Amino acid sequence: MTDVIDQMSALFADRVAAVAPCVVAIGTGRHHASGILWRPDVVVASAQTLPDRVDFTLRRGGAEFIAKLAGCDPGTNVAALRLAEPIEAALPSAAPTPRVGSLAVAVGADDTGVPTARLAMVHATGPAWHSQAGGRIDALLRLDVRVGTDEGGPVLDSAGQLLGMSTAGPRRRALAIPVATIDRVLDPLLTEGRVARGWLGTGLQPVMVPETLRTAAGQDSGMMVMSLAPGGPAAAAGVLAGDILLDLDGTPVRRMRALAAAMGPEQIGKSVALRLLRAGALQTLSVTIAARPAA
Repeated sequence: MTDVIDQMSALFADRVAAVAPCVVAIGTGRHHASGILWRPDVVVASAQTLPDRVDFTLRRGGAEFIAKLAGCDPGTNVAALRLAEPIEAALPSAAPTPRVGSLAVAVGADDTGVPTARLAMVHATGPAWHSQAGGRIDALLRLDVRVGTDEGGPVLDSAGQLLGMSTAGPRRRALAIPVATIDRVLDPLLTEGRVARGWLGTGLQPVMVPETLRTAAGQDSGMMVMSLAPGGPAAAAGVLAGDILLDLDGTPVRRMRALAAAMGPEQIGKSVALRLLRAGALQTLSVTIAARPAA
């Protein structure tokens, strides 16, 4: 048994050593976060760990580098930093979807850029999902560890392949943002500074449909319009405060996450049928989805 443990220990130590050149520490003020050298001149990091500023100092193995924030996507929690000078490092190849119960290692960096590591087990996997902020995450990869300053670093499988970037979910339980998600949002972040997503221009609140109207509505809940952005798509289509939104093109809208799922980048510019309740009567309006204004 001791030999098996020693072999496994050596295996994961080798995996961490191999990915070490791709791991950086990002100065955030009093503390630091971790990041991944995704391209020679680009570091990706967990957006929620970065303060609201443009210039950052990065460290790798004690050496310092300067980078600027190129873009940030709260929807997928991916931030992109552009290095002033490129650094060479070989990013591991993308890993296949892991099995629940398989081992992984979450790699981060201390404040000098020297690697740190946490051994984890894959707690759960699942299909693509949408965050509360509207981003599409290509797969659910949940780990059984909590992350701290190592958030934003690479997550590796036992073969040393890259599962994704660690980020903290509820109660700081680690999730891995998959490689496919990062690859999909990275170029828009580098060129536009953000990932454009669809927008109706409404402030909404989940509500129950009155019992007397549920049969006609075909559902028992919807989203009440609490506010409207002046000149926004919903206002231009004739939506009013107090309306209860029921569905978009036949897809029920009962929670913000459901609406976010229907507001992907590919929906911008499309006209959709918005079914709603107004003063006890069903109405259908045509609304053209616009790009959410930049913050």
